[in-house]
Amino acid sequence: MRINLKMHKLKKDEGLTLIELMVAMAISAILIAAIYRTFIGQQKTYTVQEQVVDMQQNVRVAINKMMREIRMAGFGNVSNILPPQGQPFEALVWLGKKTITFNSIINPSDNKDNVNQNDDQITIIGAFEQVSTLAVEQSGGKVTIQLDEKASDFDLKYRKYICVGGLETHIIKEIDPATNTITIKDNLVNKYAGGTPVYKVKAITYQLRWDNKNPNMPVLTREDNTEGGGSQVVAENIENLQFEFDGVRMVKVTVTARTSMSDPEFKGGVGGFRRRTIASNILVRNMGLKP
Repeated sequence: MRINLKMHKLKKDEGLTLIELMVAMAISAILIAAIYRTFIGQQKTYTVQEQVVDMQQNVRVAINKMMREIRMAGFGNVSNILPPQGQPFEALVWLGKKTITFNSIINPSDNKDNVNQNDDQITIIGAFEQVSTLAVEQSGGKVTIQLDEKASDFDLKYRKYICVGGLETHIIKEIDPATNTITIKDNLVNKYAGGTPVYKVKAITYQLRWDNKNPNMPVLTREDNTEGGGSQVVAENIENLQFEFDGVRMVKVTVTARTSMSDPEFKGGVGGFRRRTIASNILVRNMGLKP
């Protein structure tokens, strides 16, 4: 009797039946599917949030860079070389190898439509780059300026404007690189101590274009027309750029950025892209100043 009970107990502990195994596998599959769906959902949320953060960072970088330089447009009293006081500022468009003329320190162009969004562009003039310093004291009423170095950074064509001390800008008449001496067309207005900063006047253009490597990506570019280095990307996935200039001292900049990838399930925007728009009013500090 004891042997029979023992044999019966061993038979009960031999393993699972096929039905039990199938039920266990079905439950496991359901659990794995639920975990997978949760993981995919979290991964998608993370990807979307990462793109939104990148988009917000791009739009901030874009507008902050432009704000700094637009605010400084006209620095160095460059307006005295523009009409009606003087002659128009000329800068080289290196892409087309031709000369363009600007009649103001703020030059917006409406609806250029560079990326098919009725986007604008703007060219600003100012003494944005310090090149050298005065080698000696310079008296007012003089037409010769002696630099410590880098007189060769100027020329008589597209880099023919020199700003002294951030106070006055003149047109260059002659350059002697050997002695770092520059002769200007008009007399200096003020007296300057040795070591006073000397600046190069530039024409800088902000506009949108399609990225060279990705023709579907709109990018904000900054082009230093005076130097001819071509346009450099400032921020990616900038879809729209608008400028409003009141003709006096205020420039309104509106920038719209989009995510780098479209989301077919997102119904809140054209093409499945999420977008952010930032607008800022910029007070141009150097409009109408006199040396």
